[in-house]
Amino acid sequence: MHVAIAGNIGSGKTTLTRLLSKHYKWKPHYEDVEENPYLDDFYNEMERWSFNLQIYFLNSRFRQILEIRERGQKVIQDRTIYEDAYIFAPNLHAMGLMTNRDFENYKSLFDLMESVTKGPDLLIYLRSSIPNLVKQIHKRGRDFENSISIEYLSRLNERYEAWITTYNKGKVIILDVDDIDFVENPEHLGEVISKIDAEINGLF
Repeated sequence: MHVAIAGNIGSGKTTLTRLLSKHYKWKPHYEDVEENPYLDDFYNEMERWSFNLQIYFLNSRFRQILEIRERGQKVIQDRTIYEDAYIFAPNLHAMGLMTNRDFENYKSLFDLMESVTKGPDLLIYLRSSIPNLVKQIHKRGRDFENSISIEYLSRLNERYEAWITTYNKGKVIILDVDDIDFVENPEHLGEVISKIDAEINGLF
């Protein structure tokens, strides 16, 4: 079984991945942030490094999907390959931070990868307001995220909302994370787990 968590920067994906992997004994697959050789450069000079960064993430996520399929374990994945292709790369292209040539190259590679993969059994989408995202980003204090603008987060949020309304790869749970605190409030985490249990029971 493959469960994936989607959501904007700072929405709580990694934290929820950790909590759910512990509860269900699922193997977690985290986003490659700490070892990513392009992130610092990207946030300092987006136009120069946007294509390199997106290709790195696409490669990393595709390898995760292949590993998930080959090992046949119960896994939970922090962010999906679809978010790279339908949200982050098109946003960079629309902002003029990725050339037409690079975007078409990227999209062609994603289409090839998508043709040989399938979506997760369950997708959990973390919906968040911009003020909440900003608060969480500042709270975790990653140096390279200091330069993220409100406009950039807002554009991503708009694309996330458009994407989730048309998502058709499998079952979806939408959580409004402005209203829940699954870290500090055990009841809130329990409510999330109850929703997941209901969907998982319907998968089999």
